[in-house]
Amino acid sequence: MRKRGFIFDLDGVIVDTAKYHFLAWKKLANSIGVDFSEAQNEQLKGISRVNSLKKILTWGNKTISEKEFSDLMTSKNEDYLIHVQTMDEAEILPDVSKILDFLITEKQPIALGSASKNARLILKKVNLIAHFDAIVDGTNVSKAKPDPEVFLIAAKQIEMAPEACIVFEDSVAGIQAANAANMISVGIGNAKILDEADYVFNDFTEISTRFLKEIKKK
Repeated sequence: MRKRGFIFDLDGVIVDTAKYHFLAWKKLANSIGVDFSEAQNEQLKGISRVNSLKKILTWGNKTISEKEFSDLMTSKNEDYLIHVQTMDEAEILPDVSKILDFLITEKQPIALGSASKNARLILKKVNLIAHFDAIVDGTNVSKAKPDPEVFLIAAKQIEMAPEACIVFEDSVAGIQAANAANMISVGIGNAKILDEADYVFNDFTEISTRFLKEIKKK
């Protein structure tokens, strides 16, 4: 297998923390008198905490002070982290560990490229942190997806050219970021939503080792 760089998003790709984000965002939105649905939560996937809160305020037609904005972001993260503390290896999505183990056996460089500022904590909780050669998260980037910054930094850290990298993403913004970085984009989720991806699978149970060996840009 020729050497490639494999870059994984975290939320919705390695673990399903979307449910925890939903609970924390819903609590926040409801606290300021804004309704919040699972469909709206989908629109926050891959988006920074700041921009997510801005969207919620827009949906509710609300204006708040800078201090209240900051306080709400802090409380949302605290609520989310309460859920994260309960995580363990059972939270890893199907066949993710199998794919990671195969790439390690093949000596392929593996990186995380996530907007989450809690990425390292989550990877430790599910006992996967040692599987990654580089971790680039919300503490390392200034531009949110769909800007390709997070993936370009990850490629640099694993010493691979962007065009030699494959990105696994579950969000539209993440797929757009991977495409903007000139990387191969693999969507994990709904093909209708992730139609800009080079390839789309429902989950990692559908991804064969042969596919990983032969994958190329469409």
